[in-house]
Amino acid sequence: MDSKRSNGNSGAMSEIPSAGGSVPVAVKILVAGGFGVGKTTLVAAVSEITPLQTEELLTDKGVDVDDTAGVEHKTTTTVAMDFGRITIRDGLVLYLFGTPGQNRFWFMWDELSYGALGAVVLADTRRLADCFPAVDYFESRGLPFVVGVNCFDDGYAYTSDEIRDALDLSEDTPVVLCDVRDRKSGKDVLTLLVRHVLTVHQREYESGVPVS
Repeated sequence: MDSKRSNGNSGAMSEIPSAGGSVPVAVKILVAGGFGVGKTTLVAAVSEITPLQTEELLTDKGVDVDDTAGVEHKTTTTVAMDFGRITIRDGLVLYLFGTPGQNRFWFMWDELSYGALGAVVLADTRRLADCFPAVDYFESRGLPFVVGVNCFDDGYAYTSDEIRDALDLSEDTPVVLCDVRDRKSGKDVLTLLVRHVLTVHQREYESGVPVS
């Protein structure tokens, strides 16, 4: 995760049409976060096509490698990526790429992030520290992101402001509570991300300073 390659998004937001645009624009979005946080579930819940999943069964060979504390019930893991598609509005289609959450698969993040315009970082309040690597990754590359706090039934009831403070996020990084199992909730997170990306790139245009 130390690659210095640009994410290739310079100027791309200028191609996104207004609501009345007639030519559909495809936007690449990443869904990242720690192991077992709900990335595969989010992509599956919102995708308007049958999602591509690379789930494999966890085996005893990963016992000393994978940290499953707090998600002991989980029996599978993403070994490459998840892929789905959702139309946010006429003329704007998001292609979703879910990243693998385990450390041993992080080498794939650089390839998956190439050309992405934004990211959703999913957080689990029971294992909040697990999303730090994703936050650091996108901050270091100047890629706009929002934090979606997946509200597990046995999770801790923190507010968005408490999550922001705990993750040491800037004031302009959106934090939203969500349920990744619910399509509307997931779509709301993605819509928030699109608005955030537009805001960031508008500031870039007005200041003349590239985002990354």
